Amino acid sequence: MFSYFVRRIFTMLATLLVVSALVFIIIQLPEGDYLTSYIAELESQGEAVNPEKIAYLKEEYGLDKPIWLQYVNWVLGIVQGDFGRSIEFDLPVVDVIGDVFLFSLILNFTIILFIYVVAFPIGVYSATHQYSWGDNGLTFIGFIGLATPNFLLALILMFLARKYFGTSIGGLVDPSFEGQPWTLDKILSLLEHLVVPVVVIGTSGTAGMIRRLRANLLDELNKQYVVTARSKGLSESKVLIKYPLRMALNPFIADIGNLLPQVISGSVIVAVIMDLPTTGPVILDALVSQDTYLAGSFLLFVSLLTVLGTFISDLLLAVLDPRIRLEGSR
Repeated sequence: MFSYFVRRIFTMLATLLVVSALVFIIIQLPEGDYLTSYIAELESQGEAVNPEKIAYLKEEYGLDKPIWLQYVNWVLGIVQGDFGRSIEFDLPVVDVIGDVFLFSLILNFTIILFIYVVAFPIGVYSATHQYSWGDNGLTFIGFIGLATPNFLLALILMFLARKYFGTSIGGLVDPSFEGQPWTLDKILSLLEHLVVPVVVIGTSGTAGMIRRLRANLLDELNKQYVVTARSKGLSESKVLIKYPLRMALNPFIADIGNLLPQVISGSVIVAVIMDLPTTGPVILDALVSQDTYLAGSFLLFVSLLTVLGTFISDLLLAVLDPRIRLEGSR
C-alpha cells in the first residue's frame, strides 16, 4: 500500500508539471501578449502610448524574458506559494480571486449536493420499478434535462422571473450587499439567490447521474449472484442494499474526479449569463486577455483538483467494491 501511495504521488506531481508547461505554452500561442492587446486598445481610442511605460511594464511582469524563463520563474514562485501577479488587475493572483473563490465553492458544492440528493433516490426507484409509469415519467423528464442546454434554461427562468414577478434573479447576492462584510442578511440573500443557479446548472448533471445509476443498477440486478441471494430467502431490500446497490454506486464515486474541478471552473456560460461572481468568468476573461499568470494559476489549480479527485475516487472505489484492487496480486 505504501509503495502505491508513493507511486501515485510521483505520478501526480509529474502530471501537474506537464500540465503546467502545456498550460503556459497554450496561453502564449496567440500572437503578442496582454500588453500588445493593451497597446492596440489605447491606439484604437486615439490615446498616445508611452514607450517607456510599456518597457517598464514588460520588465515589471517579466514579459521581456524568453518564454522558457518566464515559465521557470512562475513554477519556482508556485513552489514558494507565489502564483504570480495578474497583469490586468495589477494585483497578486491570490488577491484577485478574493470573494470570487468563496462564491464558487459555495455554489458548486451546493450543486454537487443537489445532484447527489436528487439523483440517488430517483435512480434507485427507476431501476427497481423498471418500465412502470413512474420510471417512464422520470426517464422522460431526465431526457429533457439532458437535452436542454443550461444557458437556455437560465435565459428562460430569467425571462419568466422578469415578466411575471418583476424581479431579477441574476447574481448571488442582492446588489446592496456587494462588497459588504458578511452578515445574517447577506447570508440569507445568498441562500435566496442560490436556488435558481443550482437548479439551472445541476439539472443536466442530475439527469445524467440518474441514467447511469439506473443502467448500472439494472445490470447488477440481472446478475446471477442476485438470483442466488433471493433464493436464500433474503428480502428484496436486503438484496438491494447489500449487493447490487453497493456495486452500482461506482459511478457516483468515480465522478469525484470530475466534480472537484467543477468547484473551481463552474459553468462559465451560465455564470456569464446570470452575472454570477464565480471563477468561471474570471478564467474566461484571463484567457481572452492573455493574463498569463492569472489564467495559468486557475487552470493549474483545476488540474490539481482533477488528479486529487481521481486519486480519492480510486481509494473509495477500492473500499466500496471488493473486485477493485489498488495493486496487483503477487
